[in-house]
Amino acid sequence: MSLNIVLFQPEIPQNTGNIARTCVLTGSKLHLIKPLGFSLDEKHLRRAGLDYWPYLDLTLYDSYEELREKYKDGTFYFSTTHGGHYYDKAKYKDGDFIVFGRETCGLPDYIREQNSDTCIRVPMINTTTRSLNLSNTVAIVAYEALRQMNFPVMK
Repeated sequence: MSLNIVLFQPEIPQNTGNIARTCVLTGSKLHLIKPLGFSLDEKHLRRAGLDYWPYLDLTLYDSYEELREKYKDGTFYFSTTHGGHYYDKAKYKDGDFIVFGRETCGLPDYIREQNSDTCIRVPMINTTTRSLNLSNTVAIVAYEALRQMNFPVMK
């Protein structure tokens, strides 16, 4: 099974393409929650994913609620600059979901508030900039989760 990467209403096709490539090369599944800020046919998205796109395990959802309904018993972590725990302190296991917000505004307040105990963050210095690039953050958190699982399917 491995890891589930969830993008909540992603806006930038190049980020999603890079994340798709990371998912393919780590055996992770990518879940995209609509609305998307781009078309899945957009050439920038495919270019960023290069020739990996046909190998991507991808599922689309009309809403966050649809995803949660489908995986009622799943363990979900929420990556946010407002997270109360560092990403490396979570105890990841096979099949877990890690949810990442929009590039411009992150996850909605209601999602963070409903899941405050599983909100995680990548530490950064205090600056006037918002945060790391989404595709970089996904790679950092995903590889920590996979490291904790002893890199399943990557041996």
